[in-house]
Amino acid sequence: MNELRFAVAGAGFWAHYQLAAWAESPGVRCVAVCDRDRDRAERLAAARGVPKAYTDVAEMIRGERPDFLDVITDPPGHGAPVRLAAEMKVPVICQKPMAPTLSDCVDLVATCRAAGVPFAVHENWRWQAPLRRVKDLLTEGAIGRPFRCRIDMISGFDVFANQPGLRADERFIIADMGCHLLDVARCYFGEADSVYCRAIRVRPDVRGEDAATVVLAMDSGRTTVAVNMAYAGTPLERECFPETLVFIEGESGSIEVGPGGVVRVTTPSGTHSSRVLPPKYAWADPDYAVVHSSMVACQADLLRSLRTGTPAETDSADNLRTMQLVDAAYESARSGRVIAAGLDAGRSGPA
Repeated sequence: MNELRFAVAGAGFWAHYQLAAWAESPGVRCVAVCDRDRDRAERLAAARGVPKAYTDVAEMIRGERPDFLDVITDPPGHGAPVRLAAEMKVPVICQKPMAPTLSDCVDLVATCRAAGVPFAVHENWRWQAPLRRVKDLLTEGAIGRPFRCRIDMISGFDVFANQPGLRADERFIIADMGCHLLDVARCYFGEADSVYCRAIRVRPDVRGEDAATVVLAMDSGRTTVAVNMAYAGTPLERECFPETLVFIEGESGSIEVGPGGVVRVTTPSGTHSSRVLPPKYAWADPDYAVVHSSMVACQADLLRSLRTGTPAETDSADNLRTMQLVDAAYESARSGRVIAAGLDAGRSGPA
């Protein structure tokens, strides 16, 4: 197996854990880190044993000639390095959300496609161990055809302690967490036909919405999915962070993901429970353990894609469909109407 050498753009909070997760995969090595703040780039490089630190992405790519670029900046910072990678013919991965607006996402996908450069999104949520077990159960037909689902990520955890910039985001919970949860819905049920969303701001110290409910008609309208999300500061939800809870009803049973990774499958034969725990890594923050471990599985799929030339589960074309749902959710929340999913999300009907 040939070693893949990669470089990183961005040295913030998530970069520390993403680099640690890459180290769990054989045959891949980080050769350089770039950040506009040289001290921050050098600190990350020293902490993760990376030999070079830069402040200019183009200089880093020219100097190191990496096999791929991993973009771990904040979302407004994704566009420039992704376009640069396309121009310099370097395969590129970027953090979610792909870009702040749907038009920006469309442009990035088109730019990389025109350049013939592979472009994937580091969308790890669907790779969490309990959520992946649900995917397997649905594929196996464990509960027959599903007709209703609820996906919840509601937490009082102080997410701003590590990511203070989220307070200032005009688009907050749907853009930051909703893209994860809507991607999980797509992973389970395919594409959505329509989107209806209600969103509110509860906390006085944030700019954007911090609680939202999105209702999706999926699988040609045969499955209704309700996605609930909030960072509104509810104290009783702290113990669940950052777990996603799921309840799916099917024609012959139900699947539930409860706190602590407990997965329950109920059919006419009874209820069968198991605890699906994520792999443990010494570098993972205990508060984020289920999320940090999912990075390893996500990155294994990204590496498979780079090595084989076949699309990753979350390549940019696929992730663009998730970002279409994010955009449709905001349009629905603004207009109070049901929005047809897809790139023509401006079409609407009565709520």
